[in-house]
Amino acid sequence: MFIDSHCHLEMEAYDKDRDEVIKRCIDEGIPYILTVGTEEKYFNKVIDIVNRYPIIYGAIGIHPHNSKDFNNNLIKKIQTCVSDKKIVAYGEIGLDFFKNYSPKHAQIKAFESQINMAKHLNLPVIIHSRDAKDETLNIIKNNNLDQTGGVIHCFSYDQAWSKKVLDLGFYISISGTVTYSTAQNLVDVIRYVPQERILSETDAPFLTPHPYRGKRNEPSFVRYVVEKIAHIYNVPIEDVSKNILNNFRRLFLRERREV
Repeated sequence: MFIDSHCHLEMEAYDKDRDEVIKRCIDEGIPYILTVGTEEKYFNKVIDIVNRYPIIYGAIGIHPHNSKDFNNNLIKKIQTCVSDKKIVAYGEIGLDFFKNYSPKHAQIKAFESQINMAKHLNLPVIIHSRDAKDETLNIIKNNNLDQTGGVIHCFSYDQAWSKKVLDLGFYISISGTVTYSTAQNLVDVIRYVPQERILSETDAPFLTPHPYRGKRNEPSFVRYVVEKIAHIYNVPIEDVSKNILNNFRRLFLRERREV
């Protein structure tokens, strides 16, 4: 019973076999998948997918790479999309100063604007942060997110930074990179993060876990992420899976009770 709390099933990588990819998830017994639309061209596809498949929920937001395109028309489009009952989060939003596909000032403006929208809509935020940990933390601190909560997706920073966002009530989401031989920093982070605050994700079609690295990623591969997390915690995989399930429900499906 594995959870993929962040993937991109609406992307073109799945246009030829999306139904088969999702069937593999169903066959795997995955109860919940969160697919995340990161730019306007994907929003309608997200809405279509989440309403076709009971196990799939959605998030809508403008990725920092596309922040330069953020405007009032997009705000109206997002407000329309998030009215769908299966859109359960706002994201992914944040800052990416590694690639800087959008200017830093545009990223910061879009990030702050979308945090305010998420607060107004009472939706948890999914935050992308790369090479921008100080700026990201300052924006989170300056915008009280106690009520909405959120998650740092595809966590890549160190243990010290994880403590800071955990103290602010955030969850930490771990992707397939944890299965790579270079992921010692994530091992240290996971050992520090309480099981009640951790999530698993694939970020598919990206970041394919070992043993499928080099191939297209898909949500059914999330089992390898959870297996690695359980190994690091040195606890049965069933225990970790149950905690991740409850964490997902607590953050994104708040009306559901814990098991």
